[in-house]
Amino acid sequence: MCEANAYIVQDNEEQLLLESVDIVEPEGPDSWRIVDIFGDQKIIKARIKGMNLVDHKILFERE
Repeated sequence: MCEANAYIVQDNEEQLLLESVDIVEPEGPDSWRIVDIFGDQKIIKARIKGMNLVDHKILFERE
C-alpha cells in the first residue's frame, strides 16, 4: 500500500494526525485537507515540513 501517516511536529516530537492518508490537497494559505482511505478527513492549518515516503510519513508543522 502507498498510504502514509500524517503527523504534526511540536517540540521535536511527532504527534499522529491521521493514519493511511491517501489525499493531501491545499485548502488555502498554509491549510491542507488530508483524507484517509476510508474517507475520513481533517483540515490542518500548518505547513508541510517534509515527507518521507519510504517510511510512509507526512510531517506538518505550525508556524
